[in-house]
Amino acid sequence: MPKSLVIVESPSKTKPIEKYLGGNYKVLSSKGHVRDLSTKGKYGFGVDIENDFKPDYVPMKGKSSVINELKKEAKKAEHVYLATDPDREGEAISWHLYDTLGLKEDDYDRVVFNEITKDTVVNAFKHTRKIDKNLVNSQETRRILDRIIGFRLSKLIQSKTGGTSAGRVQSVALKLIVDREREIEAFKAEEYWTITGIFPSFEAEMFQYNHKDIEIKTEIEANEILAKLSNSFKIESVDKKKKQKQSKPPFITSTLQQDASNKLGFNARKTMQIAQKLYEGIELADETVGLISYMRTDSTRLSSQFVASVYSFIEAKYGKEYVGSVKVTKKKENVQDAHEAIRPTSIQRTPESVKPFLTSDEFKLYRMIYYRALASLMKSATTENTTVILDNNNYQFKATGQVILFDGYLKVFKDYEEMKDTELPPFDTYQSSVIVSKTIEKKQHFTNPPARYTEAKLIKEMEELGIGRPSTYATTVDILKKRDYVTLVDKKFVPTETGIEITDKLQQSFSHLINVKYTADMETDLDKIAEGDMNWVETLRSFYNDFEPAVQNAFHEMPKKEAEKTGEDCPDCGSPLVIRKGKYGEFVACSNYPTCKYIKAQERTVIEVCDCPNCGSKIVEKKSKKGKVFYGCSNYPKCKTAYWDKPIGEKCPECGEMLVQKKSKIKCSSCDYTR
Repeated sequence: MPKSLVIVESPSKTKPIEKYLGGNYKVLSSKGHVRDLSTKGKYGFGVDIENDFKPDYVPMKGKSSVINELKKEAKKAEHVYLATDPDREGEAISWHLYDTLGLKEDDYDRVVFNEITKDTVVNAFKHTRKIDKNLVNSQETRRILDRIIGFRLSKLIQSKTGGTSAGRVQSVALKLIVDREREIEAFKAEEYWTITGIFPSFEAEMFQYNHKDIEIKTEIEANEILAKLSNSFKIESVDKKKKQKQSKPPFITSTLQQDASNKLGFNARKTMQIAQKLYEGIELADETVGLISYMRTDSTRLSSQFVASVYSFIEAKYGKEYVGSVKVTKKKENVQDAHEAIRPTSIQRTPESVKPFLTSDEFKLYRMIYYRALASLMKSATTENTTVILDNNNYQFKATGQVILFDGYLKVFKDYEEMKDTELPPFDTYQSSVIVSKTIEKKQHFTNPPARYTEAKLIKEMEELGIGRPSTYATTVDILKKRDYVTLVDKKFVPTETGIEITDKLQQSFSHLINVKYTADMETDLDKIAEGDMNWVETLRSFYNDFEPAVQNAFHEMPKKEAEKTGEDCPDCGSPLVIRKGKYGEFVACSNYPTCKYIKAQERTVIEVCDCPNCGSKIVEKKSKKGKVFYGCSNYPKCKTAYWDKPIGEKCPECGEMLVQKKSKIKCSSCDYTR
């Protein structure tokens, strides 16, 4: 009997899904995208501009064997199910598979599930649909836009500056960092002073004179005020108010990345890699199951089934008084509500119960996701906030305190939220309305410039401005670092000279396109295409008719940056030697290129690591064509011994092969031996 074929994106999903579905299904992986735009045609876009931007797709490098296997299995299968990820990217991958495998409408169905658990997956196969071409059009438009902008602007940047690339989202994110740096440079610090009354168990800060706000600009002013004050303060008012402190909604992609950065110290890429693993499946004691729902989302919605299960859990574990309600958040512009917030697939799988099956980092991230979702459905915390106003010769001082009356959601979320009791004395029991301070202090301060962006703050800014999408934040930040457009100083982004130069050059010619509003508006247009409310060809044509003339003008008008001279002359023609940038870094060449093609040989320091176990020569540090460090025999090509991890010169006690250093562990280069 022929089986039905199910195609997923990730290889790690195949085993659990095949187990859930049973023996009538065979599950294979496409290993992500199988096709991409070619580099043929005008400017290498892989797009026929004159023929309604028709894309020319080719198999991605290394994917021919995957495609051939899927074609073979699709022909044998009774039916094909395309079960790629539940977003626009996943929809596009399904369409590429449909087209590449030559499927017909009756041959396939599209299956979408938000979590990899048995009940969800099995139920999804009862509610199949066809590929949503509007979603595919939206993703195709984004890909074509990014290809056109990336290729044209990168070529321009390479020919006119010291940079290597530019892009639709990347260049706007870089502009935010550069603009902030210029705000900091232009900032002029202003002096101000505070005056504080110090009491045995609390402090009160001056904030008014005759009940009008006051600013103290100089030490002279501070001294003049101090001279008018005594140590006796009159209790003017004691105001106590009960307040409700609500929990936050469950995580979306951007808030997960922000909190993982602030609370766990993870960068965005690491966060998404760990979340992907938690989503795709963890091998527990008796099953392999996804621990969290799909992690690329900008919706805070939770399913009614999950909410009901959490309410029962809260009541059973913490009591009925801790059961809260679903947080209703105002839907932002550009938010796609296709699937839920990031949440545990089962509230019964507590972090502590699955800890033995997780790495330390997986546990930390899962724990934060779990308790954020749980806390979002718990009762608000109740606090009593006390504000005391003290008067000293018509100068008013304020002291504040806070006491937690009912912990509510803080019962489970206190580790992630700074909130402590700050008790004030019981002023209503004082015999007199006058209290005496130990001392009154003045203190000098200076205003601070705007803070540089941390990775978390940059992602938050991009989200609020509508730049990019949840799936692009980590990649965008990564590109800026890899291109050396920014550096990290105390975990904050500082633009490099190259980053500033590129931003300035782009603003000279493309300020109408490389800006926050245009980029956010384009995201709105992509959403409209996804909803079937806008034509994708017309969107691309409108963009290109504006963009290409600006590029042509920039190539003509933008001055080329002078290459840095080394102080040496070319031995072949006598022209000055200059430093140029290539695919694999800087090199020294003749300034008279292409007439003279002299390139100075690079002097390399040979780093010896250990003796070669096969020929006795030295294993030395080398670099691959792509710049990746590896360790190979100096006697190459006669001896082809090589390792990706650094060998330590010792042999494995189990198999006799070389031991290598892999992060903090010593491992065998051949077998599973670890020490």
